[in-house]
Amino acid sequence: MSDVESVDEFRALVRDFARAEIAPHARAWDERSHCPVELFARLGELGIMGILFPEELGGAGLGYRHYVAILEELAAVEGGVALTVAAHNSLCTNHIYLYGSDAQRTAWVPRLARGEILGAWGLTEPEAGSDAGGTRTTAVRAGDGWVLSGTKNFITHASVGGVAVVMARTTPGSDHHGISAFLVPLDAPGVVRGKKEDKVGMRVSDTATLIFEDCRVGADALLGREGQGFNQAMAVLDGGRISIAALSVGIARGAFEAALAYARERRQFGRPIAQFQATRFKLADMATEIDAARLLTERAAALKDAGAKTTLASSQAKLYASEVAVRVAEQAVQILGGYGYIKDYPVEKFWRDAKLCTIGEGTSEIQRLVIAREILGE
Repeated sequence: MSDVESVDEFRALVRDFARAEIAPHARAWDERSHCPVELFARLGELGIMGILFPEELGGAGLGYRHYVAILEELAAVEGGVALTVAAHNSLCTNHIYLYGSDAQRTAWVPRLARGEILGAWGLTEPEAGSDAGGTRTTAVRAGDGWVLSGTKNFITHASVGGVAVVMARTTPGSDHHGISAFLVPLDAPGVVRGKKEDKVGMRVSDTATLIFEDCRVGADALLGREGQGFNQAMAVLDGGRISIAALSVGIARGAFEAALAYARERRQFGRPIAQFQATRFKLADMATEIDAARLLTERAAALKDAGAKTTLASSQAKLYASEVAVRVAEQAVQILGGYGYIKDYPVEKFWRDAKLCTIGEGTSEIQRLVIAREILGE
């Protein structure tokens, strides 16, 4: 079987699963802001929760081209589920896999890959969002371990996760070179799961605050070398941005497909609104932008699979695809008119979900800074 056939078959498998097992529950989960933890063990059985990781660690042993395909299919049905899969794979599990010791990988990656637990990734703080180097959470040596103190906010899986990778400052008063990464079980003493956020969109994806109140971890909690946490996090985000691009494409496609179906059925002035030029031009622009966003995303995925540096390609894909998702979802609402603004139709949810894609894992403004820095060779 060729790699293309393999990707297409996996895409079809996930599409069928999403339509049968996720779509019937999407509205209820969204209204309750419910993260269906039990679903992710089932996705683990399909290989989705460890898609990027080798089989000997419980993963599927596949690459980014498979990854972006399945994220698109999930997001075309339910964006919050896709975001959960993306954050779990790209951020927490990938950070452990890339920078953990053999013992750390063996202890955590199989459980994460099987979907037995969800992984969180703690970078953002109240005073350190786009300025990730402004981390104030501290890790102080204490005996043969460390004591963590501080607060992380907007953390995916903070309420429901089993383990987190947490960035903390180990050298007071230093720049980003004084930040290190730690593996923290979320049932450890001193970990407080704080306020769950009541979000506008992506409500199925759990987002909450993590508070560390003199949280003691062992020496074996340090990931990689001391002082390398910031650089590790930036490298991890290169892959994470590809995943956000992919789920942006999925959200845009879901909104487009709903608008297209509606335009074919809805009649005004004696004919379907798809026959009116104003609607046709909207649909043409939507379809073209979705394809362009998908191509940028697939290029970044192919570069990642080839082992190439993807900083520029990842940021370009994430920037363009996320903003396309917002534009397409808004046009979908416009095509449905009044029906687009009520919850009996799906486009309002795609519209709400899309906006986070321009904010999470680096805002559009940060992506433009990264792209400019890369093309200028700075």
